[in-house]
Amino acid sequence: MNTGDPNIMDPNRVIIFDTTLRDGEQSPGASMNLEEKLQVARALAELKVDVMEAGFPIASPGDFEAVRAIAAEVEGPIIAGLARCQKNDIDRAWEALKESSKPRIHVFLATSAIHREFKLKMAKEEIIRKTREGVAYARSLCRDIEFSAEDAARTEPEFLGEVIEAAIDAGATTVNIPDTVGYAMPAQFSDLITYLKAHVKNIDQAIISVHCHNDLGMAVANSLAAVQAGARQVECTINGIGERAGNCSLEELVMALRTRHDFFGVDTNINTRRLFPTSQLVSNTTRLHVQRNKAIVGKNAFAHEAGIHQHGVMMNKETYEIMKPEDVGIKSNEMVLGKHSGRHAFRQWAEDHGYNLSDERLQKAFENFKILADKKKELFEEDLQALVEGAFFDRDTPWKVLSTQISTGSAGLSTAAVTMKNSDTEKITEEAACGSGPVEALFKAIERVVGISLKLKSYQLQSVTRGKDALGDVTIETVIEDQVYQGRAVSNDIIEGSGHALINVLNRHLNRKKATSSVAETVA
Repeated sequence: MNTGDPNIMDPNRVIIFDTTLRDGEQSPGASMNLEEKLQVARALAELKVDVMEAGFPIASPGDFEAVRAIAAEVEGPIIAGLARCQKNDIDRAWEALKESSKPRIHVFLATSAIHREFKLKMAKEEIIRKTREGVAYARSLCRDIEFSAEDAARTEPEFLGEVIEAAIDAGATTVNIPDTVGYAMPAQFSDLITYLKAHVKNIDQAIISVHCHNDLGMAVANSLAAVQAGARQVECTINGIGERAGNCSLEELVMALRTRHDFFGVDTNINTRRLFPTSQLVSNTTRLHVQRNKAIVGKNAFAHEAGIHQHGVMMNKETYEIMKPEDVGIKSNEMVLGKHSGRHAFRQWAEDHGYNLSDERLQKAFENFKILADKKKELFEEDLQALVEGAFFDRDTPWKVLSTQISTGSAGLSTAAVTMKNSDTEKITEEAACGSGPVEALFKAIERVVGISLKLKSYQLQSVTRGKDALGDVTIETVIEDQVYQGRAVSNDIIEGSGHALINVLNRHLNRKKATSSVAETVA
């Protein structure tokens, strides 16, 4: 028999009742096998949840075996099993739980008018009688009994009070007030908890719990409102998974209580540094992916792209972060470099990765970064490395390509038209050429504009990043006037990249000739 946790009645602590393995698993497509349930149960124990609802033993043989295995193997939390308010359910739950050092039988019965009339077809008096009988029988087997009044938020407060009083009289040590269909509003739900505290004469003999669903997106808000009104147990799930739109999200509730301790004045026993790893485990196990903008554990939760935000965070993290990522198990925040990012963040990224750029090279790399960021939805590390490294092999550029137009197909010649500018003379020149492929046509057109012929010894193209819009790294080796030159360019348009690689070669040749001429004139 369970003797109970001596700290569980602490008014300054909120008990975290995790129902990921029961209500969470009821999400369509989220079913777990026995080994997966045990893996998640061990993670929840490391997270230090106070109560772990392992399943609904009578629902299926698999659920029964999972609850029994978790009860026998997992130490630390109270292990709960769900049962309807009837003897065979309760017997099955106890059979599954009895090997636990901390078992809890969780019995439930619907109380709202719509459930009484259409689902149960019971009068109020029968609801109260069945509540007494079910709780009393469960209490004869186990000392830790929780009673839930299903659809409590839509139940008449006076009748709900009578049911709760009967449950406590019969031996319930925790009474749960569910918002089963996510119908309540925070102020309304807070008023309901306040009403029960004021009108149920034996309410101080049990812990008030809440279990809120998220159909209107209010699960966490309603749970927090209930805590403010005096509830001291909250039922929740990792990532907020559960029936329909899900449950109160454990990580959001816990971090709200921790971050706003000044407001709520209560603590939890949760090891918050295990929140993100546990979220990842549940996501991978259930195959229910966490949305990018999910609070606390989403990919964007501690990511900053806007330049103003990035600059603020670099000066002082508290400008835009009210929590430390390390406190929820994330290694650090992330400066996402995208089209909204500013020069400060780009320079910081370059310095953090060992690149010491001059102001001129930084400006060049930053300009290219902005152009690429407009083209790609997501920039990868390799993209940024390629851009910054490109700033090192950029030289004085007598010629620049302003635009290209390529026409190619499976039959016939390819054609290329280029518009180029000479930075020395400011002259803009247009030219066109044909070739057996688009790269040859482009190279011929550029050679005509610059007035230099070259021999292409090698042409290499490889992807340096991921995705369909990946950057292509073009490297060419050429011979001009018996001198070997290598050129390189990076672009997500491989034809454009090929043109820039060639221009890189031609400009280097022209710069070399200019430098040679200057030396010759000085000697003369």
